[in-house]
Amino acid sequence: MLSSDRVSKSFGTTLAVDELSIQVNKGEIFGLVGPDGAGKTTFLRMVCNLLDADAGTITIHDSPASRFPRERLGYMPQKFSLYGDLTISENINFFASLHSLDKKITRQRSEQMLQITGLTGFEDRLADNLSGGMKQKLALTSALMTRPELMVLDEPTYGVDPESRKEFWQILYRLNESGITILISTPYMDEAELCHRVALINSGKLVACESPAGLKKLFAQRVVEIRADIFDPYFFDSCPGVIDSSYYSRRFHLLVNNSEQLFTILKKYSLDNGFPDIKVNYISPSMEDVFAFLAEPRLPRQADDI
Repeated sequence: MLSSDRVSKSFGTTLAVDELSIQVNKGEIFGLVGPDGAGKTTFLRMVCNLLDADAGTITIHDSPASRFPRERLGYMPQKFSLYGDLTISENINFFASLHSLDKKITRQRSEQMLQITGLTGFEDRLADNLSGGMKQKLALTSALMTRPELMVLDEPTYGVDPESRKEFWQILYRLNESGITILISTPYMDEAELCHRVALINSGKLVACESPAGLKKLFAQRVVEIRADIFDPYFFDSCPGVIDSSYYSRRFHLLVNNSEQLFTILKKYSLDNGFPDIKVNYISPSMEDVFAFLAEPRLPRQADDI
């Protein structure tokens, strides 16, 4: 449904998107994951024809993104952009008027979308008086008024409480089941797990693109978790057999070479460096591990083989 071919965008001397090529299939939930400044927002704004690419092409249904009918594309920006001094109903009606929807269609669709997003009964509440989660639901409701085929969402649950995030994703799944293709960026690894496919982006470049399960299979090495009262995030960087490490406060995830002697070597290394009491276990890599090891590798070299 959507395809980008070697798309690049710079702001002055800063290269925000660097020859990014991805393919979003019709009917899927496609996630963009990357650190702040990775280029996610810039790319999404180019998809929505809010920015022009410096190089490369973006097509939607085999047509340039600039020619794709606006009413067939829904866009929900990262920052809440509706009017705080208007009620939920007034915001929706205003948005519908921008797309020349008549009153009957506006009323019918508004009732339907408010029910889907759980805002029925709050129509007369001012947007300024809504919680963060309800504001995001209002923004989504407004963007859905044109019944778009493609929904583009830029970190829609950023800063929202966990329960509201869960409710929001339940809504997204319901919309996806109705036939809407969803392109979403997120900073949350648990949300990346909910996408059909995920593109990992770092410094404007595509690092990997696969299903969450497929991304985890990219590791030829195994992942070890170590629990210990160690507060140095770089403690295992020089340990033989360790390729990369991530630190999560008294807990390390290590990307390691396979070896029958691995646990013995890790325990001896810790003992020799003043930490005799550690717990070592193999674990299945999480999306957080995938992101840390693929998108943000910290170690500049691979350790010597064991």
